[in-house]
This record gives sequence, structure tokens and C-alpha cells, in this order.
Amino acid sequence: MDVAEVGAIAARIRAEVSKAVVGQTGTVDLMLTALFCGGHILLEGPPGTAKTLLAQSFSRALDLQFGRIQFTPDLMPGDILGSNIFNFQTSTFTLTRGPVFCDLLLADEINRTPPKTQAALLEAMQERSVTVDGDTHPLSDRFTVIATQNPIEQQGVYPLPEAQLDRFLFKQVLDYPSREDELRIVESHGSHAGMPDPVALGVQPVADAAALSAAIATVGQVRLSPEIGGYVVDLIRATRESADLQTGASPRSGAMLSLAARARAVLEGRDFVIPDDVKGLALPALRHKVVLSPAAEIEGRRAENVIAALIDTVPAPR
Repeated sequence: MDVAEVGAIAARIRAEVSKAVVGQTGTVDLMLTALFCGGHILLEGPPGTAKTLLAQSFSRALDLQFGRIQFTPDLMPGDILGSNIFNFQTSTFTLTRGPVFCDLLLADEINRTPPKTQAALLEAMQERSVTVDGDTHPLSDRFTVIATQNPIEQQGVYPLPEAQLDRFLFKQVLDYPSREDELRIVESHGSHAGMPDPVALGVQPVADAAALSAAIATVGQVRLSPEIGGYVVDLIRATRESADLQTGASPRSGAMLSLAARARAVLEGRDFVIPDDVKGLALPALRHKVVLSPAAEIEGRRAENVIAALIDTVPAPR
């Protein structure tokens, strides 16, 4: 599959999602970028900003096995992974698979369950396998998590552990729509009761597992020059040297950012990476992988501001 074919697949997915979700084009592009480089994405925003509908519509546009977990305070790890049930007829244990055994998993309101349960996804997201009672079971090669969460300032939420956050390629923060988009939402969804349904709104599958595998293979062939690779490394190392950050980004963050830049290049119709690919993805790729210093927190600084300043100061290749 060439770059143009991948772009055509992305255009079809965008068109299907737009049947149900008004606006959010930047978020859809980030979801496509994550999809084409095998990464996971975390969507954060206040209730009612179409996080779940966006994930459902995106999933519907892909002809992949879909799973959903509604995270609640009483959710247990076994509710995610499954459990071994004793079969009295055969005198053996049989694995009853949980919803994590799918291609695309919607982890809805992931921060409304305690960290112990959140950690059940760590192995699945990193290694695409799960371990139940000492036995390791492989997941789909295309296993992808689209998680949603409410802002930490709201009641009834738990902060995601740093190890969990590091598994997400992107964290996208959704804000309230513009007046024009909100008027379109009222016109589109204000005439019927109940939650909007992507199927009822006409969203159809337009890509399958074979097309996705081919697109991922194409992304892996995109050229990233040594100069661009050095720029990624310098940007990651700058987060560790900043006085405003107590913890900087990990080496894994640099590898994930470089792969994401390749996917963005393909979506832009190129087979090579330019500095703007890295700059455009650095904020959603790093905002959740750094920790502010106590002094910066006292001053009311935000991780987004620190990262934006680093993007402006770290020299990019010409």
C-alpha cells in the first residue's frame, strides 16, 4: 500500500465519523495517527463533549472486533481480563475471556476505577497479551485502546498511575465546541431522545484488519532522517533537564513520538518526516508523560505550557 492509499483510507474514516460527531477534526486525526502506528490514545474532557460517541463512531468505521468496558469504582481486574472457571465435566479450568480480547477496546471513563483495576491493562497495552493465573494469553496483533476520562478536578475520579499513562501514545484534551459547532450539534442531535447511535446516524465500516495492517506497514517504511531523529531525542532530553519538571519523558516516549511522526507524515501525503510532524505531535505525545516540579505547581504552571516552551526553544533541523 502506498502513501496515497493510506490517505484514502483515512479520508473515508474521517467522513464516516463526521456523520455522528460535529467538529473534533484534530482529535480524529490524532486517533488516525495512533491507529496507523499501533498506539493507544486517551481522550480527556468534561462530560457531554462527545468523547464516548467519538470513540464509538471511530470504532464503527473500522471493521474490527470491538469491545467496551465501562469503568466503575467496583470494577475488578477479572472483569477486564476474564477468569478461569472450573469445568466439572472435564475436571479442568477453562478461561472465560473478558472484553479485553478484541481488536479495538473502548475503555470508557477509565479514571473512575481504582489504580489496582486500571493496572490490569498494563500488560495488554504494552505487550498485547494478558496473564491469568500464571498463564499468558495473546491478544490481537491490532489490539488498540481508546480510553476516555473526566478531568481530575471532578468528583469520583482516580488519577491514572504514571506507568499507565506512559502506555498511551497520545493524550488529547477536548474542550467545549465553538458556537457554530454547538449550533450544529443542537440541530443534528436535538431532535431525538436518547444517546446518539453511530449506527442509526449512518456510520459504516470502511476499513478492515487487512487494510489496517497494510497501512501500518507503510508507516514503518517512512524515512526519518538522522537529523529528525536527533531532534526527537533533544526534545525528550530537554524535558528531563527542565527545572519546571520533576520527571521528564522516558526513552520509550521518544521512540513512540518518532513512530507517530512517521504516521503523521503519511496522513499528510509524504513518505518522509519533517520537523513540523514532530512539533505538531509533541504536545499530545508528552503532556501526560511528565510531572511538574513542586515549585512549578505552586506557581500554577501547567505541563502543557512547559512543553510548548520547550518546543519553541529546542532547535529544529532546517
